[in-house]
Amino acid sequence: MPFLHTHGAELYYETAGRTHHPVLVLLHAGVATLRMWDAQTDALATDHFVVRFDARGYGRTTSDGTPFTNHGDVVALLDHLGVAAATLVGSSRGGMIAVNTAVVHTDRVDGVVTIGSGIEGFPPTTPTDSESALFAGISELTALGDRPQAKRLEVELWVFGPERDAKDLDPAFVARAFELNQPNVERGEEPPNSLPLQPSAYSRLASMTAPALITVGDFDVSRMAIIADVLVEVLPHSEGHRFAKSAHLPSVEEPQEFLRVLREWLGRHSL
Repeated sequence: MPFLHTHGAELYYETAGRTHHPVLVLLHAGVATLRMWDAQTDALATDHFVVRFDARGYGRTTSDGTPFTNHGDVVALLDHLGVAAATLVGSSRGGMIAVNTAVVHTDRVDGVVTIGSGIEGFPPTTPTDSESALFAGISELTALGDRPQAKRLEVELWVFGPERDAKDLDPAFVARAFELNQPNVERGEEPPNSLPLQPSAYSRLASMTAPALITVGDFDVSRMAIIADVLVEVLPHSEGHRFAKSAHLPSVEEPQEFLRVLREWLGRHSL
Protein backbone atom coordinates (compact mmCIF):
# COMPACT_ATOMS: atom_id res chain seq x y z
CA MET A 1 0.00 0.00 0.00
CA PRO A 2 1.46 3.41 -0.95
CA PHE A 3 2.01 5.99 1.77
CA LEU A 4 3.64 9.40 1.63
CA HIS A 5 5.45 10.58 4.75
CA THR A 6 5.01 14.34 4.94
CA HIS A 7 5.07 16.82 7.78
CA GLY A 8 4.02 14.50 10.59
CA ALA A 9 1.65 12.31 8.56
CA GLU A 10 1.55 9.09 6.63
CA LEU A 11 -0.83 9.89 3.78
CA TYR A 12 -2.45 6.85 2.23
CA TYR A 13 -2.98 7.34 -1.51
CA GLU A 14 -3.89 5.45 -4.65
CA THR A 15 -3.28 6.14 -8.33
CA ALA A 16 -4.79 4.78 -11.54
CA GLY A 17 -4.10 5.39 -15.21
CA ARG A 18 -1.00 6.50 -17.08
CA THR A 19 1.17 9.35 -15.86
CA HIS A 20 1.35 11.08 -19.27
CA HIS A 21 -2.42 11.72 -19.23
CA PRO A 22 -4.00 14.84 -17.68
CA VAL A 23 -4.07 14.55 -13.90
CA LEU A 24 -7.16 14.47 -11.68
CA VAL A 25 -6.91 14.64 -7.88
CA LEU A 26 -10.08 13.38 -6.17
CA LEU A 27 -10.65 14.81 -2.67
CA HIS A 28 -13.16 13.05 -0.43
CA ALA A 29 -15.94 14.38 1.81
CA GLY A 30 -15.80 14.46 5.59
CA VAL A 31 -18.35 11.62 5.80
CA ALA A 32 -16.27 9.30 3.61
CA THR A 33 -12.76 8.26 2.56
CA LEU A 34 -11.07 7.96 -0.83
CA ARG A 35 -13.32 4.93 -1.41
CA MET A 36 -16.17 7.32 -2.29
CA TRP A 37 -14.63 7.63 -5.77
CA ASP A 38 -14.62 3.90 -6.55
CA ALA A 39 -17.50 4.20 -9.02
CA GLN A 40 -15.67 6.74 -11.22
CA THR A 41 -11.97 5.92 -10.91
CA ASP A 42 -11.66 3.16 -13.52
CA ALA A 43 -13.61 5.11 -16.13
CA LEU A 44 -11.63 8.30 -15.53
CA ALA A 45 -8.35 6.39 -15.61
CA THR A 46 -8.85 5.45 -19.26
CA ASP A 47 -7.67 8.92 -20.27
CA HIS A 48 -6.50 10.55 -17.03
CA PHE A 49 -3.95 9.88 -14.32
CA VAL A 50 -6.20 9.67 -11.27
CA VAL A 51 -4.85 10.42 -7.80
CA ARG A 52 -6.82 10.11 -4.57
CA PHE A 53 -5.84 10.05 -0.91
CA ASP A 54 -7.25 9.89 2.60
CA ALA A 55 -6.96 13.28 4.29
CA ARG A 56 -5.57 13.53 7.81
CA GLY A 57 -8.08 12.20 10.32
CA TYR A 58 -9.71 9.90 7.76
CA GLY A 59 -9.39 6.39 6.39
CA ARG A 60 -5.92 4.85 6.45
CA THR A 61 -3.97 8.09 6.84
CA THR A 62 -2.34 8.72 10.23
CA SER A 63 -0.79 11.86 11.69
CA ASP A 64 0.95 12.95 14.88
CA GLY A 65 -0.73 16.33 15.46
CA THR A 66 1.92 18.43 13.72
CA PRO A 67 0.40 21.69 12.44
CA PHE A 68 -0.21 21.51 8.70
CA THR A 69 -2.35 22.79 5.83
CA ASN A 70 -4.58 20.56 3.73
CA HIS A 71 -3.54 22.38 0.56
CA GLY A 72 0.06 21.70 1.57
CA ASP A 73 -0.68 17.97 1.65
CA VAL A 74 -2.16 18.16 -1.87
CA VAL A 75 0.96 19.87 -3.21
CA ALA A 76 3.26 17.48 -1.33
CA LEU A 77 1.53 14.54 -3.02
CA LEU A 78 1.77 16.20 -6.43
CA ASP A 79 5.49 16.76 -5.83
CA HIS A 80 5.94 13.16 -4.70
CA LEU A 81 4.30 11.90 -7.89
CA GLY A 82 6.18 14.32 -10.14
CA VAL A 83 2.99 16.11 -11.20
CA ALA A 84 3.33 19.75 -12.25
CA ALA A 85 -0.39 20.63 -12.17
CA ALA A 86 -3.75 18.90 -11.82
CA THR A 87 -7.49 19.37 -11.89
CA LEU A 88 -8.89 19.04 -8.38
CA VAL A 89 -12.29 17.41 -7.83
CA GLY A 90 -13.45 17.89 -4.25
CA SER A 91 -16.59 16.82 -2.40
CA SER A 92 -17.70 18.80 0.69
CA ARG A 93 -14.56 19.52 2.75
CA GLY A 94 -12.64 18.12 -0.22
CA GLY A 95 -14.08 20.97 -2.28
CA MET A 96 -12.91 23.44 0.35
CA ILE A 97 -9.42 21.93 0.12
CA ALA A 98 -9.55 22.20 -3.68
CA VAL A 99 -10.43 25.91 -3.53
CA ASN A 100 -7.76 26.59 -0.89
CA THR A 101 -5.17 24.92 -3.09
CA ALA A 102 -6.31 26.88 -6.15
CA VAL A 103 -6.05 30.29 -4.46
CA VAL A 104 -2.68 29.57 -2.85
CA HIS A 105 -0.98 27.52 -5.57
CA THR A 106 -2.47 28.93 -8.78
CA ASP A 107 0.33 27.44 -10.90
CA ARG A 108 -0.40 23.91 -9.67
CA VAL A 109 -4.15 23.83 -10.41
CA ASP A 110 -5.56 23.47 -13.94
CA GLY A 111 -9.21 23.33 -12.90
CA VAL A 112 -11.50 22.94 -9.88
CA VAL A 113 -14.70 20.94 -9.43
CA THR A 114 -16.61 21.30 -6.17
CA ILE A 115 -19.51 19.19 -4.89
CA GLY A 116 -21.53 20.65 -2.01
CA SER A 117 -18.42 22.48 -0.91
CA GLY A 118 -17.79 24.61 2.12
CA ILE A 119 -15.55 27.68 1.90
CA GLU A 120 -13.25 28.91 4.66
CA GLY A 121 -14.39 32.31 5.89
CA PHE A 122 -17.88 32.14 4.35
CA PRO A 123 -20.36 34.16 6.44
CA PRO A 124 -22.86 32.33 8.68
CA THR A 125 -26.18 31.30 7.16
CA THR A 126 -29.48 30.46 8.84
CA PRO A 127 -30.30 26.73 8.87
CA THR A 128 -33.82 25.43 8.36
CA ASP A 129 -35.76 24.09 11.35
CA SER A 130 -35.09 20.48 10.38
CA GLU A 131 -31.39 21.20 9.93
CA SER A 132 -31.21 22.91 13.32
CA ALA A 133 -32.80 19.89 15.00
CA LEU A 134 -30.36 17.48 13.36
CA PHE A 135 -27.34 19.65 14.18
CA ALA A 136 -28.53 19.84 17.80
CA GLY A 137 -28.87 16.05 17.92
CA ILE A 138 -25.31 15.60 16.66
CA SER A 139 -23.98 18.05 19.24
CA GLU A 140 -25.85 16.31 22.05
CA LEU A 141 -24.56 12.86 21.09
CA THR A 142 -21.03 14.21 20.78
CA ALA A 143 -21.24 15.82 24.24
CA LEU A 144 -22.41 12.49 25.64
CA GLY A 145 -19.41 10.76 24.10
CA ASP A 146 -21.53 8.62 21.77
CA ARG A 147 -19.30 8.97 18.73
CA PRO A 148 -20.82 6.11 16.67
CA GLN A 149 -24.36 7.50 16.93
CA ALA A 150 -23.17 11.05 16.29
CA LYS A 151 -21.40 9.88 13.14
CA ARG A 152 -24.50 7.95 12.07
CA LEU A 153 -26.64 11.06 12.46
CA GLU A 154 -24.09 13.05 10.45
CA VAL A 155 -24.56 10.65 7.56
CA GLU A 156 -28.34 10.97 7.84
CA LEU A 157 -28.09 14.77 7.83
CA TRP A 158 -25.55 15.22 5.06
CA VAL A 159 -25.73 12.20 2.78
CA PHE A 160 -29.47 11.53 2.95
CA GLY A 161 -30.36 15.22 3.34
CA PRO A 162 -32.32 17.02 6.08
CA GLU A 163 -35.62 16.73 4.17
CA ARG A 164 -35.38 13.03 3.21
CA ASP A 165 -35.80 9.80 5.15
CA ALA A 166 -33.48 6.83 4.65
CA LYS A 167 -36.44 4.46 4.26
CA ASP A 168 -37.44 6.32 1.08
CA LEU A 169 -34.01 5.97 -0.55
CA ASP A 170 -32.32 3.15 -2.46
CA PRO A 171 -31.28 0.60 0.21
CA ALA A 172 -27.98 -0.05 -1.60
CA PHE A 173 -27.14 3.66 -1.48
CA VAL A 174 -28.07 3.86 2.21
CA ALA A 175 -25.81 0.91 3.02
CA ARG A 176 -22.99 2.38 0.94
CA ALA A 177 -23.25 5.74 2.72
CA PHE A 178 -22.76 4.16 6.15
CA GLU A 179 -20.03 1.90 4.78
CA LEU A 180 -18.04 4.85 3.44
CA ASN A 181 -18.01 6.58 6.82
CA GLN A 182 -17.38 3.47 8.95
CA PRO A 183 -13.54 3.64 8.82
CA ASN A 184 -13.74 7.15 10.26
CA VAL A 185 -15.99 5.94 13.08
CA GLU A 186 -13.73 3.02 13.92
CA ARG A 187 -10.51 5.01 14.15
CA GLY A 188 -11.79 7.19 17.00
CA GLU A 189 -10.82 10.78 17.64
CA GLU A 190 -7.70 12.06 15.95
CA PRO A 191 -7.98 15.83 15.63
CA PRO A 192 -5.41 16.93 13.03
CA ASN A 193 -4.02 20.41 13.66
CA SER A 194 -5.09 22.05 10.39
CA LEU A 195 -4.12 25.69 9.93
CA PRO A 196 -6.70 27.94 8.21
CA LEU A 197 -5.81 30.28 5.39
CA GLN A 198 -4.95 33.84 6.35
CA PRO A 199 -6.60 35.77 4.77
CA SER A 200 -9.49 33.38 4.21
CA ALA A 201 -10.28 31.66 0.94
CA TYR A 202 -13.62 33.49 0.80
CA SER A 203 -11.84 36.85 0.67
CA ARG A 204 -9.55 35.60 -2.12
CA LEU A 205 -12.04 33.95 -4.50
CA ALA A 206 -11.69 36.60 -7.19
CA SER A 207 -8.00 35.72 -7.51
CA MET A 208 -8.74 32.11 -8.50
CA THR A 209 -7.78 31.87 -12.16
CA ALA A 210 -8.57 28.20 -12.85
CA PRO A 211 -11.87 27.25 -14.55
CA ALA A 212 -14.38 25.87 -12.06
CA LEU A 213 -17.43 23.64 -12.09
CA ILE A 214 -19.55 24.25 -8.99
CA THR A 215 -22.08 21.51 -8.26
CA VAL A 216 -24.56 20.78 -5.49
CA GLY A 217 -27.40 18.33 -4.88
CA ASP A 218 -30.95 19.68 -4.66
CA PHE A 219 -31.48 17.86 -1.33
CA ASP A 220 -28.24 19.07 0.28
CA VAL A 221 -28.09 21.21 3.42
CA SER A 222 -29.29 24.73 2.59
CA ARG A 223 -25.91 26.35 3.32
CA MET A 224 -24.26 24.32 0.57
CA ALA A 225 -26.67 25.65 -2.06
CA ILE A 226 -26.06 29.22 -0.88
CA ILE A 227 -22.29 28.75 -1.11
CA ALA A 228 -22.58 27.18 -4.56
CA ASP A 229 -24.56 30.15 -5.86
CA VAL A 230 -21.97 32.59 -4.51
CA LEU A 231 -19.08 30.63 -6.01
CA VAL A 232 -20.69 30.67 -9.45
CA GLU A 233 -21.27 34.41 -9.15
CA VAL A 234 -17.85 35.36 -7.78
CA LEU A 235 -15.35 33.01 -9.42
CA PRO A 236 -14.08 34.52 -12.68
CA HIS A 237 -14.30 31.35 -14.81
CA SER A 238 -17.07 29.23 -13.34
CA GLU A 239 -20.32 27.48 -14.15
CA GLY A 240 -22.83 25.66 -11.98
CA HIS A 241 -24.75 22.40 -12.06
CA ARG A 242 -27.50 20.99 -9.83
CA PHE A 243 -28.06 17.26 -9.28
CA ALA A 244 -31.82 16.82 -8.96
CA LYS A 245 -31.82 13.43 -7.22
CA SER A 246 -28.99 13.88 -4.70
CA ALA A 247 -28.11 15.45 -1.39
CA HIS A 248 -24.49 15.94 -0.31
CA LEU A 249 -22.81 13.15 -2.32
CA PRO A 250 -24.05 13.17 -5.94
CA SER A 251 -20.98 11.21 -7.06
CA VAL A 252 -22.13 8.35 -4.81
CA GLU A 253 -25.90 8.66 -5.20
CA GLU A 254 -25.89 9.41 -8.96
CA PRO A 255 -22.48 8.00 -9.98
CA GLN A 256 -23.06 7.74 -13.73
CA GLU A 257 -24.77 11.11 -14.02
CA PHE A 258 -21.95 12.71 -12.05
CA LEU A 259 -19.40 11.05 -14.32
CA ARG A 260 -21.25 12.33 -17.40
CA VAL A 261 -21.36 15.92 -16.11
CA LEU A 262 -17.71 15.81 -15.05
CA ARG A 263 -16.52 14.36 -18.35
CA GLU A 264 -18.44 16.93 -20.39
CA TRP A 265 -16.91 19.78 -18.41
CA LEU A 266 -13.39 18.33 -18.60
CA GLY A 267 -13.79 17.95 -22.35
CA ARG A 268 -14.97 21.54 -22.87
CA HIS A 269 -11.90 22.81 -21.04
CA SER A 270 -9.43 20.30 -22.53
CA LEU A 271 -8.57 19.05 -19.06
